[in-house]
Amino acid sequence: MSIAFTFPGQGSQSVGMGKDLADAYPEARAVFEEVDEALGQKLSDIMWNGPEETLTLTANAQPALMAVSMAAIRVLEARGLNLSGKVAYVAGHSLGEYSALCAAGTFSLADTARLLRIRGDAMQTAVPVGQGAMAAIIGLEHDDVDAVCVEARAAGVCQIANDNGGGQLVISGSKAAVEKAAALATEKGAKRAIMLPVSAPFHSDLMAPAADAMRHALDKVEKNNPVVPVIANVRAAPVYDADEIARLLVSQVTGQVRWRETVEWFGANGVTTLYEIGSGKVLTGLARRIDKNISGIAVNTPADIETALAAIVG
Repeated sequence: MSIAFTFPGQGSQSVGMGKDLADAYPEARAVFEEVDEALGQKLSDIMWNGPEETLTLTANAQPALMAVSMAAIRVLEARGLNLSGKVAYVAGHSLGEYSALCAAGTFSLADTARLLRIRGDAMQTAVPVGQGAMAAIIGLEHDDVDAVCVEARAAGVCQIANDNGGGQLVISGSKAAVEKAAALATEKGAKRAIMLPVSAPFHSDLMAPAADAMRHALDKVEKNNPVVPVIANVRAAPVYDADEIARLLVSQVTGQVRWRETVEWFGANGVTTLYEIGSGKVLTGLARRIDKNISGIAVNTPADIETALAAIVG
């Protein structure tokens, strides 16, 4: 029996997130202050007071979600949690991989905030607004969705961006190609094919300029080997070496988030409980659909933290 910590990605943000942690714990307050200072911006004010459309901007949402996750981690650690002693693995969904790496000591908190600001800006500007798109395909298997993407490529870039499990896959690429793929998926029996209200075609080859930006940024930042193995998004397997982690983070910008396989890997390697550290409960819901033998527990309020401490530290 073992524990893994997972960290949420974009879409889990909400106005007010992290405020109860900051009010209850000085360690959490210190995290939000450090992130504000690293970015030269009062990001915590946007997180707690909105407006929602400003928080949802990719360049804000990414470091903001990481800050909430790290606030919870710092509180847990201050109250007796030894990450490397109690947690077997960490993983994060897309930007959440940076939160996982920060928790595991690969990057400092300030550097993680700056990396995510660079990542958010680079992803937002890689493709002119209106040229890219993403769609959720519900009710088809991975290979069927992949085949649909291949067929749609006559109209442009189209590929699987996220395999979230439970029959939920997200495709990304050129607007015309993604629309064609969504229509083909419906013809092939998908329960639903929903165009997503996103600002850019994340995790597609169109993000190549953002991948280049991250390669340069990651080259310049100090990196340590993680104290807990990280299950990388694009590999769905553990990574231990800091330089290899950086290479995979560059690949992640244009590559597929293999979340279903990540949770399946956990199940096959003795993980029985996934604690989702940070805002929302998206990953907890996905885990339940992927592997019924794994318990998912969200940790994002003071009450959640006390419950988790009692279960993990005793």
